[in-house]
Amino acid sequence: MVHADASNFAQGVTKEEAYEQVLLQAEGLFDGQRNWVCNLANTASLLWHAYKSLPSPSSQVNWAGFYTLDPQKTAKPQLILGPFQGKVACQTIAFGRGVCGAAASTQTTQLVPDVEKFPGHIACDGDSKSEIVVPIIVGEGDARKVVAIIDIDCADLNGFDEVDKKYLEQLSDLLTRSCDW
Repeated sequence: MVHADASNFAQGVTKEEAYEQVLLQAEGLFDGQRNWVCNLANTASLLWHAYKSLPSPSSQVNWAGFYTLDPQKTAKPQLILGPFQGKVACQTIAFGRGVCGAAASTQTTQLVPDVEKFPGHIACDGDSKSEIVVPIIVGEGDARKVVAIIDIDCADLNGFDEVDKKYLEQLSDLLTRSCDW
């Protein structure tokens, strides 16, 4: 049974411990539930509360959520806003545009210590100073495609590091396996 305590993180946990809890709680929440909207919504909440339990810069995360592949046929593939925590956000982002679009088009994680130095950065929230975007990919070989991206923004420069990359990529793998895309 889903319980709100899944979003509680003890004060003083390390970033690694917080991510381990996110992964464990997400796996439990996904048990018997394969709907991607439901799973992304709960994951956004888990991430938000995890970051807020940590010291700076993690506590300065100001947006945590997802963009998904827009099912509408457009001239160029695009992402559409999915479940998130934080201020209102851009509704669509073309593949190749900004940090999210770069992650979608290259199918690789984008770890950006200073968004102002990222070519074509989209400033949905002027308070964001750093960002990490992790693609969620289904399929193998030439059939690989991005179905969504994890997008986390921070109001501090250098808000993310290799620890964030490692665990968010594990979360991406869990979401790939746990949702019907």
